[in-house]
Amino acid sequence: MSQIIYNTLSRTKEAFQTIEPGKVRMYVCGPTVYDRAHVGHAMSSLVFDVIRRYLEYQGYEVLHVMNYTDVEDKVIERANNLGMEPITLAEQYIAEYGQHLKDLNILPATFFPRASEEIPAIIRIVQGLEEKGYAYAVDGDVYFRVNRDADYGRLSRRKLEDMQAGFRMDVDERKENPADFALWKAAKPGEPAWDSPWGGGRPGWHIECTAMSLSYLGEKIDIHGGGNDLVFPHHENEIAQSESYTGKPFARYWVHNGMLQLAGEKMSKSLGNLISIDEFLADHEPDVFRMIVLNSHYRSPLTFNDEVIQQAESALERLRSGLRIVTEVSEPDSSASAQLEAEKQTVQDQFLAAMDDDFNAPAAMAALFDLVRYIHKAKEGQAALSVVLDAQEELRELAAVLGLRLDARGEAGKEAAPFIDLLIEIRTLLREAKQWELSDTIRDRLEELGITIEDTRDRTIWR
Repeated sequence: MSQIIYNTLSRTKEAFQTIEPGKVRMYVCGPTVYDRAHVGHAMSSLVFDVIRRYLEYQGYEVLHVMNYTDVEDKVIERANNLGMEPITLAEQYIAEYGQHLKDLNILPATFFPRASEEIPAIIRIVQGLEEKGYAYAVDGDVYFRVNRDADYGRLSRRKLEDMQAGFRMDVDERKENPADFALWKAAKPGEPAWDSPWGGGRPGWHIECTAMSLSYLGEKIDIHGGGNDLVFPHHENEIAQSESYTGKPFARYWVHNGMLQLAGEKMSKSLGNLISIDEFLADHEPDVFRMIVLNSHYRSPLTFNDEVIQQAESALERLRSGLRIVTEVSEPDSSASAQLEAEKQTVQDQFLAAMDDDFNAPAAMAALFDLVRYIHKAKEGQAALSVVLDAQEELRELAAVLGLRLDARGEAGKEAAPFIDLLIEIRTLLREAKQWELSDTIRDRLEELGITIEDTRDRTIWR
């Protein structure tokens, strides 16, 4: 089965074909850095991390751009309230978010451009749009003429006449059309400004992403991603200005993740229900958050509450149970070994089929849980050690495709493994000698140290 991907532009699943064979150009809208990042930001970054990881697993070279919006009204307002320079404030939150990406095991993008570093490119594009008649200047501001774009609204499926009716006509009487959006904003007191053909000013929000995408990925890209709250107006306006400037289709596939909801309510600053990434990671492993995201299809709304977190923690432990240390059996059962080998292949096929179908992570996770169940069954059935270890390695590899680090918490355990094995061996000898009190003491002391012992028919395993 070839890769199928849902395209917001067509509202259908489409066969995935890249502009250049073997290479994916992917632009993902990053955060506006004016405050602490919350788990909603992390969700979007993690969704596209999984998409990237799977494409790379399939052999693609992925050029991944994630921008930081460091010049924007919210950044300026927050900086002014704190008595800081806007760029200084943005730098602080960019550094924090970069650390969050590492903590959450999100692969670094190929490029992390910032709006403030792309001003010459932004000015050049705005000039080009003005020269082609798609933009006009008024008192140092420059606006995009939406009436000049015959396809305006096709991503969001909104009609221009309906949008016009929804605008208050007195918002800005200088505009030719109330739906026209700002490409360049004239300087105001207390705001950062750069010299331009229209006087001192700064870029509008939408033009930043067009400039960064063109600069780092070229005029045509394969995937443009972000949260579905960006479909309108941000991505709609990106299409309009980008294609008007280049005269070429901008992005082949528009991919949008659903919103994270707290107790069924969308997270937002106005509602005061945001949970920062710092707050979550203070109480939970990074892989717990990844499990929460993986257990829901990326296009669906994601409910976030204590029950969901607990379910993710239990699911993570279930996956890890498949990697419990196991020893060789005296007489391996060939039929149990053969069955596990066949089941391992089935799981791999199911995993690939799920991810090929619009990156269906929940279905891929179901395949991994099947593999854990098969591993447990094979161990009970006396499968050969080498076959069990192969299945465990398959579990690690497929989990890693999704960015899960099942062994990460066990590094210290690996160092202690020889000593634990020795204690298990002594306990086995004590049990054979019917010295139950001493054997139970070893078991209890190990449990106090976080080591769980499990006795099977002919061996003892621990985790």
